[in-house]
Amino acid sequence: MAMILLAVAVVVLLLLRVPVAFAILGPSVVYLVTTGSSLELGLRTAINGVDSWPLLAVPLFVLLGVIANHAGIADRLFDFALALLGRVRGGLAYVNIGSSVGFSWMSGSALADAAGLGSVQVPAMQREGYPARFAVGLTGASSLISPVMPPSIPAVVFASVAGVSTGALFAASVLPAFLIALGLVIYVWFWARRQTFLKTQAFRWQVVLATGKRAVAGLLTPVLVIGGILGGFFTPTEAAAAGCVYMLVLGFGYRTLRVRDLAPVLRNAAVTSAAIMVIIGATSLLGWILAKEQVPSAIAQWMTGLTDSPTVFLLLAVGLLIVLGAIMEPTSALVLSVPILLPVAKTFGIDPIHFGVIVVLTLMIGLLTPPVGPVAFVLSSVTKIPVREVFRGLLPFMVPLVSVVILLVFFPGLIWTPEL
Repeated sequence: MAMILLAVAVVVLLLLRVPVAFAILGPSVVYLVTTGSSLELGLRTAINGVDSWPLLAVPLFVLLGVIANHAGIADRLFDFALALLGRVRGGLAYVNIGSSVGFSWMSGSALADAAGLGSVQVPAMQREGYPARFAVGLTGASSLISPVMPPSIPAVVFASVAGVSTGALFAASVLPAFLIALGLVIYVWFWARRQTFLKTQAFRWQVVLATGKRAVAGLLTPVLVIGGILGGFFTPTEAAAAGCVYMLVLGFGYRTLRVRDLAPVLRNAAVTSAAIMVIIGATSLLGWILAKEQVPSAIAQWMTGLTDSPTVFLLLAVGLLIVLGAIMEPTSALVLSVPILLPVAKTFGIDPIHFGVIVVLTLMIGLLTPPVGPVAFVLSSVTKIPVREVFRGLLPFMVPLVSVVILLVFFPGLIWTPEL
């Protein structure tokens, strides 16, 4: 009964638009008081949830994305992709996907991608006659490449909660991120075949070389960050710090970043990082309560009694995570669900890295779905398109995104799980 009341209280507060951390923390504190548990223990549990060396990479990767956004790296990537793909019918749609792939190596956040690239891509597509719904829908869907492709902030959080190697999870996430891009490319190809009004641009090597020269330094970021981790030169935290320094050098070198810009950049990164950490602390306390009440073991017994197939379990988990991602902020849903579902996944013999990739990708779809859908609200803000229209534009792109998740469930060999 206590768990039912706790769950109802959390859901009601979320529906009332109470910030996620407080919607979880409030009922958890009430539980501690009414059951005679120590508030000091609860506070210590929440603090221990964020007192983690791997989690130190989170604010650094957030800072890396904010600097890259402020320094105009997104604009340079967009211009380069446009020079390469502008001659293809529906070229701007492919440019949208390609620039998101390039920017994903730096940001690790769908919101940073949507804010940085959305303000450039959507108006450009509208000027060329693309429907507004299609433009914002594709931009939102392609922004999900960032939280899947390393350096992925959700992957860092999962690795910390699950106790697995961040580097191994990064390496395993590369192919799924490209599968998202491929799924979107296939969708655009079928869509563009029926749009005879779409214009193309002439291909000029001079423009390609000029825009490529402007973008090449930014494209070296993944070599430093991901190459440094997989090569054993950096830990993920050290790689994030090195990436921040490199991005600062680029920003000052391009003269798109000045000393007076550092204060708002650092403030933006600090606010985002603090919000993530408060959520992790609150959900750590809730996770401790659920463990105390043996909720994970009860769910494990129910699922193992329901099926003995790892594939069926993963499909059930995907369905649950899609629902959680739709009603909760994805980081909160991740920290809350992993301690419950991961032990069950292990009983089915599922590799934690494989499970981590599926969890991250599935929960990120929640960034596009109502009622929470933060990517939709960001796109509405930067493009001035009503959020209702943004959600309608996002709906068709759920097909390729969910298809990639199902593909990874049925073909686990697509996820490389190195030992790091």
